[in-house]
Amino acid sequence: MPSQKEIRSRISSTISTQQITKAMKLVSATKLRKASDAIVRMRPYAEKLKGIMANLQDSIDDPQLAVYFQPRKVKKVLIVVISSDRGLCGAFNSNVIKRTRLILTEKYAEQTKAGNVTLLCIGKKGGEFLSRLKYTVDSTYMQALTVLDAEKAFEIGEHILQSFRDGSHDQVELVFNQFKNAATQILTNEVILPVIPQVKTATANAGRLNDYIFEPNKVQILQDLIPRSVKTQVYRAMLDSLASEHGARMVAMDKATENAGELLFSLRLAYNQARQAAITREISEIVGGVAALEG
Repeated sequence: MPSQKEIRSRISSTISTQQITKAMKLVSATKLRKASDAIVRMRPYAEKLKGIMANLQDSIDDPQLAVYFQPRKVKKVLIVVISSDRGLCGAFNSNVIKRTRLILTEKYAEQTKAGNVTLLCIGKKGGEFLSRLKYTVDSTYMQALTVLDAEKAFEIGEHILQSFRDGSHDQVELVFNQFKNAATQILTNEVILPVIPQVKTATANAGRLNDYIFEPNKVQILQDLIPRSVKTQVYRAMLDSLASEHGARMVAMDKATENAGELLFSLRLAYNQARQAAITREISEIVGGVAALEG
């Protein structure tokens, strides 16, 4: 059995750890509220943008727009991996990394073997880990989540669009955690380029008027709208990931605080047992000494 001094030392360190995890939980809860508000405000805009795209997609056969919609033979792939800058958030980062490696080994096995897959990592944890695995990692925007705003996200979106337009990559895919609530994150991967036209249902067509007057015209509107839509998807994914990170960290720190409490209970019980054993031993020694003197 450990000595009383050792148990006291463990109790002290556990209390300190519990205070840290409790504080981190409160900080994450505060940040989560702000991040979740941002993604909730962003989603209606993104959905409306998709609706406008659906209204205008009849013009996608125009040669000026073919670069965004025309499927290519997938030789070079860009995967945008969104993780976090810090740890202590449960399986948040490991899930993203596992999904990325699964995509590399199954979906893009041929391109990976040929060295034609580039990982654009947003977030240091994913970028550093995947770099150690000897994958081709673009770390240009690895710290973009430090101060996240629309301008930075749109800059990343323009970088992605440019690499697709100039033929550097034939397909672009996002891997990120989609925020559902504080306790649930949905691991998601989706192709954002080339743009996949939405399928119009009969119900949707019945409720949509087709006699709009477009100014300047559909093609010019789409030339601006398609890049904006891609950039918005990148921004939405970054907001989703940030909110998911804070939710995952809050849950992880809450569980860590709870586990620290259980450990403290066990340590205090062990300390009391050790203390009682020491007292009993001392009494036995005193009784033995008295008996020896009387004898």
